[in-house]
Amino acid sequence: MVKIPAGTFTMGSDENDDEKPKHQVKLQEFYLGKYPVTQEQYQTIMGNNPSNFKDNPKNPVEEVTWNDAQEFCQKLSQKTGKQYRLPTEAEWEYACRAGTQTRYYFGDNGELLGEYAWYDQNSYSKTQPVGQKKPNNWGLHDMHGNVCEWCEDGWHENHENAPKDGTGWNDNHSPSSSRLLRGGSWNDEPRNCRSAYRVYYDDCSNYDGFRVVSSQDS
Repeated sequence: MVKIPAGTFTMGSDENDDEKPKHQVKLQEFYLGKYPVTQEQYQTIMGNNPSNFKDNPKNPVEEVTWNDAQEFCQKLSQKTGKQYRLPTEAEWEYACRAGTQTRYYFGDNGELLGEYAWYDQNSYSKTQPVGQKKPNNWGLHDMHGNVCEWCEDGWHENHENAPKDGTGWNDNHSPSSSRLLRGGSWNDEPRNCRSAYRVYYDDCSNYDGFRVVSSQDS
């Protein structure tokens, strides 16, 4: 887990309608997983590995639904005595940007993405072991590419009326509502791996994984 400092940032972008409007969000300190949850970690807590790409236990777990990720957090909390959950969308983007306002945490040039992410042009059409690419300024790996990451929030079509305090946005959302993913995957083109890029999904695929948040160091 990596300590993410309290602070304020500008969330969103002008590139896609669902990333508008750009707005200020103020967040409290929290701790975020340095990497996406791996297959061996998921196996240890859940007793199974649903992943499609099982060639390396250090690969991120995938083929997990939002509800699977929630259950993992609950069981991890019970096992450790500390509270774990999914990051909110605002927490995820704030942590990904790590003090930047560029398209990616390393700048605006998508041609450099291969140094920082596994995506459609370098992934060999599969997930890769976590932590192999350069981290962002706060020491987080794989925030771009490898697997899309579930967030706590339900899907909203844009950022209009989004919370300004970094909390999750779950108004009127049922357990079956579409849920939000961030970061792009091994199968995505560079523009879909941007810090502000957002997408939703109702089920699971071999593109989808997650990482966890805690208010405590661990």
